[in-house]
Amino acid sequence: MITVLQLLNQKDRTISSIHPDATVFDAITKMAENNIGSLLVMDGEELVGIITERDYTRNVVLKGHLPPTTPVREIMERRVIFVLPEQTVEQCMALMSDKRVRHLPVLEGKKPIGIISIGDLVKSIIGDQKFMIDQLEHYIHG
Repeated sequence: MITVLQLLNQKDRTISSIHPDATVFDAITKMAENNIGSLLVMDGEELVGIITERDYTRNVVLKGHLPPTTPVREIMERRVIFVLPEQTVEQCMALMSDKRVRHLPVLEGKKPIGIISIGDLVKSIIGDQKFMIDQLEHYIHG
């Protein structure tokens, strides 16, 4: 079973973040520039929340707020669901399904060391399945 740490080692570990006092407009702009769907909300070294495109559509667009002036702290998710480096891809998939989230920060102690998305997990699972199929075909054919 592949662990979160192994998964992180296979991808770009850049952590994109934003301050809670920044505007939602700045957050959405940063997500668009980096082609990502979430940002960790950091106050110095402390993880205080997460903001996603989903938060934007549900808490700004649908509620009629103005993104140029709305601070991130007003729409961010404060209860951050996270994983540890030793957890497995399967555990993360179950957590994402259960909690209905698409992004999981990876924490070592209280420090974020990466973030994984549902896409990262799907890619990993498909890779494992392809490897297993290749091994079975090799066994069958000889």
